[in-house]
Amino acid sequence: MDRRRFLTVSTAGVVASTLGGVGAARAADSPAAPPMKDASWRTFEIVTDVEIRPQDAPAKLWLPLPLYRDTDYQRTLDIRWSGNPATAGIHRDPKFGAPAFHATWKDRSDAPKLQLVTVVTARNRSVDLTKPGQVQRVAREELELYLQPTTHIPTDGIVRATASRLLPPWWNTLDRAHAIYEWIVENTYRDPKVVGCGTGDIRFLLESGDLGGKCADLNSLFVGLSRCAGIPARNVYGVRVADSATWKSLGNSGDITRAQHCRAEFYHPNFGWVPVDPADVRKVILDEEKDQLLPLSDPRVVLARKTLFGAWEMNWMAYNTANDTRLAPQANRALGHFMYPYAEGAKGVLDYYTPQGFKYQMTAREAKS
Repeated sequence: MDRRRFLTVSTAGVVASTLGGVGAARAADSPAAPPMKDASWRTFEIVTDVEIRPQDAPAKLWLPLPLYRDTDYQRTLDIRWSGNPATAGIHRDPKFGAPAFHATWKDRSDAPKLQLVTVVTARNRSVDLTKPGQVQRVAREELELYLQPTTHIPTDGIVRATASRLLPPWWNTLDRAHAIYEWIVENTYRDPKVVGCGTGDIRFLLESGDLGGKCADLNSLFVGLSRCAGIPARNVYGVRVADSATWKSLGNSGDITRAQHCRAEFYHPNFGWVPVDPADVRKVILDEEKDQLLPLSDPRVVLARKTLFGAWEMNWMAYNTANDTRLAPQANRALGHFMYPYAEGAKGVLDYYTPQGFKYQMTAREAKS
């Protein structure tokens, strides 16, 4: 078993230069934001074990990595791997800068195996929306990127019509973003039958009239409606790595293989990138109590609804903000989102939603100080 270490750092700033790859990155991080009351940093070790069947070789694998730049709420400390790939390296996609660990296997002599260990430190994130703070400058090109439509997040047709119906033009940016958030909380629902995190196809969601989905669907709806209102907004894809301090339904620890979760942000010139998560409000409604749907008036829902406009509990690791992107080195198809292990074998793409033939397991533990 070959063992390699790509990154070992104890200070911020090294990550961005060390994780260089293919293409020029736009941006994948958020500027500094005031911490929540609990501003202590917590360190998590995430281990991903992957096995690919020998008959699927030659094979290529991409694993999502944490944000390629350190932020005020998340920093990467270590990335290391072991296994038997013919090649391995870290790359970024050319549009969004999404970092990925890329490995290849050329023959079938050995069963392709890989273990990736990532260590991050994170602290709770919140933005005080009652008063402007110090805002890190964001390049115009970055803001323009997060106003553009994508395949699954269009800004015309029914999406634009819905935004126009919801938002009077004289409302300010914060009022518009908050109205979109509240509308999603009030009018959508979490659908447990949706596979994975959903596709995020918001045109289909609105045209169907059935506003049910999971995090990539509901938070993409926030992003799309915000962009129609002229507000830069983006999904942030990641994975839950620990239990929540407040809600039973908003955390995962130990085996996190199926704990992927999409959040969202919008940009305000006085506050910078503001974290939101209306999808998790709907998750509290559905999943906080077993076999019981909570009403909007339940105190746990009220607290989530208030908290998740402007704050994220960082029992979660952020990966990237990429949509409709081809991973580097070039994957065979564009991905609507990149928060699951992705692999291509001799006969095509391996289904990351089902473990048969493409086995992977993710585990997380908190490193105690």
